[in-house]
This record gives sequence, structure tokens and C-alpha cells, in this order.
Amino acid sequence: MRRVSGAGDDRADASPGTDTTQTFGHESDLSFVPFGSDLSAAELEAIDALPHGAALLIVRSGPTAGARYLLDTDVTTVGRHPEADIFFDDVTVSRRHAEITRQEASFELVDQRSLNGTYVDGDRVDRAALRNGAEVRVGKFRLNFFVSPADLAQAPDA
Repeated sequence: MRRVSGAGDDRADASPGTDTTQTFGHESDLSFVPFGSDLSAAELEAIDALPHGAALLIVRSGPTAGARYLLDTDVTTVGRHPEADIFFDDVTVSRRHAEITRQEASFELVDQRSLNGTYVDGDRVDRAALRNGAEVRVGKFRLNFFVSPADLAQAPDA
């Protein structure tokens, strides 16, 4: 793997500990195109079964499309590091790309200074509250976020 370098960067090689995350295309590649309500019966069943205080991320596009990740801890790490809770083995994802934090039944996405950024509903964010149905983009992976129906029923009207 070749290290991506900027103009005028004369370094011939990268040390073994150097992050080799590749940049992901142009801004036009990151346009927000929302998914419809095209969830499978199995996905709808998984969402309906979520306990209070939990959420689900469903990979909608990318190499692991269809994968589901249960968010039921206070901190969930996302990245290319093999020890990440949500491991995306792709060069468009930084080793420590983002964290999803939970406080009671609310979830927040926090970018960890990733090279390609983290997007929520098409906007690049440093941190953002996750709302039911939100689209999250990490590298070339597009995911949808769903909260427990038990928590939706308890949400105050806003």
C-alpha cells in the first residue's frame, strides 16, 4: 500500500506505524442521497426487538452491506483498527474513525479526527446527535441508525 501524500511531500516511505488511510474521492462522491423505507422484514423485526436504551446500525452500502451492529454500550468505537467495536476493513476508514456514545437512551456520533470525515444526513460533522433513521457515512460505508421503539414511544414531543 502506498502512502497518500500531499503536494510537496518528499517522504519516500512511511514508517510501519504510519496511518495509510486513503482519501475518498471528491465532495461530489459524498452527496447525501437518503434511503427510502426499504427495510427487509428481518431488519424491521430486529429493530422492533431492540430493548430500551439500545440502537441498531444497519450497513446499507459498502463492502459489508446488510451487516447489523447492536449499540448497547456507553461507548462504541468505529474504525479500521482490528480492536474497534465496529470494524470496517477498508482504506477509506481511519483506524480510529469515530465513536458513538450513549447517555440513557440518546446517542451521539463523535468523529475522532478522521481523514475522510464522518457524515450524518449528508453533513460532515465533528459531533452530532443521532436521530431515528439518520444516515451515517464512514468512509465508503453508508449506514442507517435506528433506536429502540420503546425509546421512541417515550421521546418528548419536539
